[in-house]
Amino acid sequence: MKSLVERFERYLNTGIKPEHTSEVNRQIFVANLFSFIGYTITFLMGISAFVRANYILSFSLLLASALFYFSHYILKFDQINNAHKISSRIVLSCLLILMIYLVKTGGYHQTGPLWMYIVPPVAFFFGGLRRGLMTIAGFVAIVIVLLFYPEDSLLTVTYTYEFKTRLLYSFLTVTSLFAFYEYSRQESYKEIQELSQKFERQARQDSLTNLPNRRGMTKHLEYEFNRSQRSKQDMSVLLCDIDHFKKINDTYGHDAGDCVLVRISDIFQNSLRKQDIVARWGGEEFLFMLPETHAQEAYILAEKIRKKISEHAFTVNEKSINVTVSIGISPVNDDYSIEQAINLADHFLYQAKAHGRNKSLPEPNKG
Repeated sequence: MKSLVERFERYLNTGIKPEHTSEVNRQIFVANLFSFIGYTITFLMGISAFVRANYILSFSLLLASALFYFSHYILKFDQINNAHKISSRIVLSCLLILMIYLVKTGGYHQTGPLWMYIVPPVAFFFGGLRRGLMTIAGFVAIVIVLLFYPEDSLLTVTYTYEFKTRLLYSFLTVTSLFAFYEYSRQESYKEIQELSQKFERQARQDSLTNLPNRRGMTKHLEYEFNRSQRSKQDMSVLLCDIDHFKKINDTYGHDAGDCVLVRISDIFQNSLRKQDIVARWGGEEFLFMLPETHAQEAYILAEKIRKKISEHAFTVNEKSINVTVSIGISPVNDDYSIEQAINLADHFLYQAKAHGRNKSLPEPNKG
């Protein structure tokens, strides 16, 4: 029994891959489920029709069963691009053709048209709201032609007028309900996606300065480090700390300190090239990532930033505040990994503070 359940689970998960989005994997799972239900039911109904000597109906049902199974089988081939889309289209197309055939022939004791109610959920699930409505509109148009063609000449059975109209009214009612559900589902999905993206940004962004935080910067550092290793290009980091920041908070208040952090962040961003990134590394510390930049160029940029800060007139609540920064510099290469480079930059930052602050270290050819 356990083995049977495991085999069924493997069947349902055929084609599901970690690299797919959750929405794609969900469609694959449901496509497998629909194919299983489809080929099982149509196979049993085909055998039943064969026993009753209704060979045309039997052949049609068995052919549908084979197509339903093929829609699952195609998901086993990794080399087929967008196999899940092909599979879902086979399922939907097979279902529509089978429903049209059942309406035309009546199926068993003229109960075939009752299977039409399967169409809306399948059409909306695989096609979404817009494509689902278009698919159902085409399907309904064909059914109307079959049912109301003069003298029922396109049908092999006879339905009463009352049955035809009520079948269509009820089908359209069910379609409307599923359409509203699909619309609500899509809107909810959009809201969830937007919330997810918002929370992701918040998790990677400092709320005060709108700069990347430590977590967000780590992703950028890893990406640029790998890129620089592949392209054999230079890369440098700067670790910057605001001098006497605790004194600013104690003297002018934490609101003034926050204002200084925001204005300094703006100066940093306006001083960088397009490919450079600055992040709030923690407290009053900022980390700069400088791709395609060797240590001497990094020193020039560090000095440019340091002088901009020292010359900038910071005014908070009509009070002038003198602000300076100290900066440590380190290359990132085969000799210094990201972590080692940040530690080395921190070492030079400590030296800059120990030697009077408002400095960038090491100076070229001096350390």
